Amino acid sequence: MAAPRTNGGNADHEPRRAATTGLVVAALGIVLFNISPLLNWVNPGGDADPRTGYETDSVVPFIAYLGLGLLVALLYANKPARRGQHRGLTLVTMAVGIAAAIQCLAFAINPMGGLERGDGLATDIGVWVGLVGGAVWAVGAFLLAKDVEGDDRVDTYQQGASATR
Repeated sequence: MAAPRTNGGNADHEPRRAATTGLVVAALGIVLFNISPLLNWVNPGGDADPRTGYETDSVVPFIAYLGLGLLVALLYANKPARRGQHRGLTLVTMAVGIAAAIQCLAFAINPMGGLERGDGLATDIGVWVGLVGGAVWAVGAFLLAKDVEGDDRVDTYQQGASATR
C-alpha cells in the first residue's frame, strides 16, 4: 500500500529557511544609499554652492526610493515565504543594487549635472556614500539569493539522496 502523496515532501520535515544575514546586509546598503542623496554629490568649485544628489540628478533619489520599496517587499516576502525568501524578488533586488553601484561609479568617473553649463564639476562625498551603499546592497541581496530558494524539489532530491546511501 502506497503512502499518500503530500505537496512539498515530508509533512513532518520543516524546510530550511534562508538566513536573514543577507537581508540585513541588503537593508544596511539600502539605508546607506538613501542617505547619499542628502549629501553633496558635486562641487562646481569657485563661489558656486555644492549640489546634493537631489539637485544633481533625479535618478539618484529614484533609485534610493526603489531600494526602499524593494526592502519593504523583501521584508514582506520573508514572512509568508516557505523558505524565507522569494527568489525572483531577491534577484531583482541584487540587480538594482548592482545598477545603483555602477551609476555611482560612472558618476565618480564623469560627474553629471553641470556639463551643459560648462561647470568643472568634482565629485563629493555623496557619490562615495552611494557607491558603498549600492555595493553593500548588492552583496546583501547576493547573500540572500545564494541561500535556499523556494523550490520544493530540493528537499525531495535531498531526501531521495539520503535514502539511497
